[in-house]
Amino acid sequence: MKILNVVFCLMFVLFAGLQYNDPDPYIWMPIYLYSALLCWLASRNRFYPKWYIAGILVYLAYAIYKFFDQNGVEDWFTKHNAENLAETMKATKPWIEETREFFGLFICIGALAINYFYAKKKRA
Repeated sequence: MKILNVVFCLMFVLFAGLQYNDPDPYIWMPIYLYSALLCWLASRNRFYPKWYIAGILVYLAYAIYKFFDQNGVEDWFTKHNAENLAETMKATKPWIEETREFFGLFICIGALAINYFYAKKKRA
């Protein structure tokens, strides 16, 4: 579990760094750094289930917004035929940016959920 959390931590710090040139880094840097911090703490055998739940709830609410937002995941899937998200790293189409952000939130949710369930199991 320690190695997985170190990998997640490094990945989230890298993701946060890549947000530097993004139009909204003030939103995405804290999102990724919050996940990185919790994964780093978990790698040190410090688990905070209430913090995981808080992050999951906020990220899930934002993901739902990103799904139904104009140019969100629903539009990408229905109006743009699930266009290739990895064609270019520069997202010139808003539905590509919104969909990538949606999946970034789910990576964060996944990491926090893994730590939440591991912490619950460990305490039992």
